[in-house]
Amino acid sequence: MNNIQSYIKEHKDRFLNELIELLKVPSVSADPAYKNDVLKTAEIIKKSLENAGCITVEICKTDGYPIVYGEKIIDSNLPTVLVYGHYDVQPADPLELWDSPPYEPVIKKTDKHPEGAIFARGACDDKGQMYMHVKAMEFMTATNQLPCNVKFMIEGEEEVGSANLATFVKNNQEKLKNDVILISDTGMIANDVPSITTGLRGLSYVEVEVTGPNRDLHSGLYGGAVANPINILTKMIASLHDENNHITISGFYDNVEELSKEERAEMAKAPFNLDNYKTALDIDAVYGETGYTTNERNSIRPTLDVNGIWGGYIGEGAKTVIASKAYAKISMRLVPNQDWENITKLFMTHFENIAPKGTKVKVTPHHGGQGYVTPINSIGYQAASKAYQDTFGKTPIPQRSGGSIPIVALFEQELKSKTILMGFGLDSDAIHSPNEHFGVWNYLKGIETIPLFYKYFAELSQ
Repeated sequence: MNNIQSYIKEHKDRFLNELIELLKVPSVSADPAYKNDVLKTAEIIKKSLENAGCITVEICKTDGYPIVYGEKIIDSNLPTVLVYGHYDVQPADPLELWDSPPYEPVIKKTDKHPEGAIFARGACDDKGQMYMHVKAMEFMTATNQLPCNVKFMIEGEEEVGSANLATFVKNNQEKLKNDVILISDTGMIANDVPSITTGLRGLSYVEVEVTGPNRDLHSGLYGGAVANPINILTKMIASLHDENNHITISGFYDNVEELSKEERAEMAKAPFNLDNYKTALDIDAVYGETGYTTNERNSIRPTLDVNGIWGGYIGEGAKTVIASKAYAKISMRLVPNQDWENITKLFMTHFENIAPKGTKVKVTPHHGGQGYVTPINSIGYQAASKAYQDTFGKTPIPQRSGGSIPIVALFEQELKSKTILMGFGLDSDAIHSPNEHFGVWNYLKGIETIPLFYKYFAELSQ
């Protein structure tokens, strides 16, 4: 597109300052204490879409946090792109591990981002990547180069499962009607190795509770005579994997697709250095299911991980107690064809069956979603590939991600359209972790690349 690089250069400081102001608002959807900040962020997004050129913008109420919807329809005969993103962020805890306050954005240079990166909660996931689309829209409307219709759907509950988004999509199918869905909530291999995410894992998230005696007990008077819920819970969790790190839940692998040698060989072409991977994580060995590489373990294989575990006394000093209860939060990443609701039921049945006498088990399902694979021969993928070729100077590598965006499968089911995942973050950007950041170069490169997707999608759709 004409003048896109010069436009970005001219407005670079403003683009960065607008994102920094957005990142200052702690829109944590998981914590009710931040309710006003989440609602304030929705208002900021509404104003940003209006300024970017959307003709219609509205804040749509849900039973939870609102969805910001915007659109610019220039010709009903032209194709329509629906952009999805989210304005809520993960909690910033543990705060003491941040090098700078999570809601006081700063730009610092790193090994992966020598030109600087914005450090703040939500910088990469997903405020920075979502805002690239707003600025790309601004460029296309300001320069009269918008080649097709655009709709935006920016939600505030992605980090807590998007429960109300599903209802909104089902009730607004005509409003959301589109020819392709565009999302930037994923990453790429490296700044010099562009990639497009073609697969996402599904998710089943549960909380478990193990109860022993009806009250906390003195560990001297009762130790060894009654079941200790913390001991029991850790044994139960340990039994969920065998010696080959294979998940032991009956039926768990029934619908897992085994990729062919040819497909696995294609995946292996993506640049990957195991030593660098270990160094970046400060570990001396990798760990996982026997028979699969590191990149296969975190993309095409299902997993089960404990995300948190607690019980008993964890304060200063000693308290010799056998706790009445112990708890854990467990997530299972699923591959396409594994139904998350079925996996949740299998987990519940298995976990209840392995509880020893003298204990009671309660499993509380939280949220989940299906996995997703997008074809690389679609018009949308081809348009994205051509856009990357223009701005990166090389063809992007199709790559399956280990992460989950549960609503992508819902979009295909309800809206009957494919999703293209154009992520510009890096694995090292520490999303969901202290010191989350997003490269300035990546942010601006996204703004440069996205309008080209529109250009090529409109051309290929003729």
